[in-house]
Amino acid sequence: MTRNQLIRQIRKKKSYLCVGLDTDITKIPPHLLKYKNPILEFNKQIIDATHDVCVAYKPNLAFYEIYGAKGWETLEKTVRHIPEKIFTIADAKRGDIGNTSTMYAKAFLENLPFDSITIAPYMGEDSIKPFLEIKNKWVIVLGLTSNKGAQDFQFLQSKKKPLYQSVMEKCMEYGTPENMMFVIGATKEEHFSEIRKFCPDHFFLVPGVGAQGGDLRKLSQYGMTKDIGLLVNATRSIIYASNGKDFAEKAREEAQRLQQEMKQYLKEFPL
Repeated sequence: MTRNQLIRQIRKKKSYLCVGLDTDITKIPPHLLKYKNPILEFNKQIIDATHDVCVAYKPNLAFYEIYGAKGWETLEKTVRHIPEKIFTIADAKRGDIGNTSTMYAKAFLENLPFDSITIAPYMGEDSIKPFLEIKNKWVIVLGLTSNKGAQDFQFLQSKKKPLYQSVMEKCMEYGTPENMMFVIGATKEEHFSEIRKFCPDHFFLVPGVGAQGGDLRKLSQYGMTKDIGLLVNATRSIIYASNGKDFAEKAREEAQRLQQEMKQYLKEFPL
């Protein structure tokens, strides 16, 4: 998916919502356990209930890799169930040297029909560029994350600036706003305006809204660009909105609530 195609979907749906598919079999409604593949059935119903109010889905691969070959089969069937015009993210956080990165890129962006993959940039240029060589696919680089451990490294000073800023600026030399995004945690909304000063055009994938307490209004106000520039992810607050037979209906209600809030901010913060 190209940048223009993604922007068109956002404007058409008046939504920049990404739904996380971090499906834990211990948390899905008990009545689904009778199915041959409960996780796949859960995912399909979530997708069917929410695809018209979101613009992206993000399966976290750990929730599928844990089940070995069956998990990979579930992942593939899940991503192929997602409508073609919706942006898909393989939340893999891969990061390795060149030839290994090339194999990862082909695995997720060619063999599987994902539009993008999250990566850890710690190993530098040759761990990033192989992902950028596949046309109309995206790399989503970890920038400033919202976990407690982010303080351990990301705020260390590097050339009189925080390390995360140095990393992002260097990555911007490899990719462009047409093929590279950055992960910026929603609970770091106080940093959004500063980050936009040195990274004005790239899309941000923003996890942490919903159960983690990120402020959607603030991150929209300070993070939005003329092309919107945000994909805001919510997972638990949507997919686990109910543990009953109405789980898909309740998931839709929560996704629609966020979409309506986003619709308002698209009017309120025009650029």
